[in-house]
Amino acid sequence: MTKPSFLVAEPVAAALAAGEPVVALETTLVTHGLPHPRGLLTAQALETAVREHHATPATIGILDGAIRVGLTESELERLAASDAVKVNLGNLAAVVAAGRAGSTTVAATAWAAARAGIRVFATGGIGGVHRDAPESGDVSADIPALARLPIAVVCAGAKAILDLPRTRELLETLGVPVLGLGTDDFPAFYRRSSGLAVDARCDTPAEVAAAIATHALLELPGGMIVANPIPAEHELAADLHDAALVMALTDAAAAGIRGRGVTPFLLDRMRVLTGEASLRANEALLRHNAAMAAEIARALLAALRPR
Repeated sequence: MTKPSFLVAEPVAAALAAGEPVVALETTLVTHGLPHPRGLLTAQALETAVREHHATPATIGILDGAIRVGLTESELERLAASDAVKVNLGNLAAVVAAGRAGSTTVAATAWAAARAGIRVFATGGIGGVHRDAPESGDVSADIPALARLPIAVVCAGAKAILDLPRTRELLETLGVPVLGLGTDDFPAFYRRSSGLAVDARCDTPAEVAAAIATHALLELPGGMIVANPIPAEHELAADLHDAALVMALTDAAAAGIRGRGVTPFLLDRMRVLTGEASLRANEALLRHNAAMAAEIARALLAALRPR
């Protein structure tokens, strides 16, 4: 049996070899997180945001039995038009072996990025402990992946559809540091605060980079979360957010949605119930995270440079 393909695109490989900043980007948003063609357009906008902040984007996905770190424009369009499987670490090997198209979740993207030598990854919100976890045991694979993979994930906290207190507690239990970028509070995706504390506040990308560099130099295990709140002007109003979330959760329970289908279902119901306000908020926080990740990636290279 031949070794499965793991392909790093030439621009990404060249940037890494030259010691230039690179930011990993996931593709679940393209195929499952946002409606077509908004997912594709948003992915392209994230790459643009990374480039505008002087870093190289590395959008990660699976095509033709190969894990690709740095999709070309045509490859990204192919993935968006395909019947892609939502890939985490549990089904990654099977999807690659079958030669199917796959979009990578936070966990799968973090693994591929870390293997390629990328230190910073931008996404929307991480997965976590689901609200029915005491009965179902449903906990996202993102959390244990972040506990063992050496990568910093810039995100707007965890998705608001989750049990945020239990998610925050599990991150602490597993020793995943949560840094607040300009905030003392753990963000709640569409909302700037969940009312839960971060481990440490950093007010600039340089301060974040110093913490990431020190984590690496101390040889501490795993990665960390950089919690970057949605810009205030794009935050969902509390009453709209709370009413839509209650209804979306009720609809999911009534439909018997479980497992990997829960998050896409709830995000789509939030989109409908908020008149697409949640979709616009999602796109805004994704762009903001991509821009800040590029700034952090640049600062991290300076922090790790021998003095």
